[in-house]
Formats: sequence, structure tokens, C-alpha cells
Amino acid sequence: MTPEMVVSLATEAITLTILVSMPILGIGLAVGLIVSVFQAATSVQEMTLTFVPKILAVFFGLIVLAPWMMEKMVTFTEKIINNIPLYIR
Repeated sequence: MTPEMVVSLATEAITLTILVSMPILGIGLAVGLIVSVFQAATSVQEMTLTFVPKILAVFFGLIVLAPWMMEKMVTFTEKIINNIPLYIR
């Protein structure tokens, strides 16, 4: 396995990690921003109000996006497993 192959594989793994995690992080960010604006507008400073909507939104986001995320990860894993003979040369 050449250093170029290692760097390429690591780059692809990091890119996949970012690609798969970004939608969920974006959902959490958007819901957190909406809740913060609501809290600022109403002067409600309840701490559980920030966590519960984010947890629910991320949970439902995972339910909706899980098939896409799994498809991306399984494709990457299959590619790595199929290329094992190439890696050990």
C-alpha cells in the first residue's frame, strides 16, 4: 500500500464522515437557532426548552436520513472490502 493510497483512503473517509454528519448537525443548529430567537423574543430562559426540541429534531432527522446515511457508509465499506487485494500488494 503506497502512501498515496493511504492519503486517498483517509481523505475519502473524512469526506464521508463530514458528508454524513452535516445534515444532522445542520438540523440541530437550525432548531437551536429558532429556539434561541424564540427565547430572546419571549424572555423565557428555561434550559430544558433548548435541549428537548433539539433532541427531538435530531432524532426525527436520523429516522428520515438513516437510509441515505447507511447507503453511503455501506457503499464505502464495500469499496474498501473489495479493494483489500489491491491494498496488500
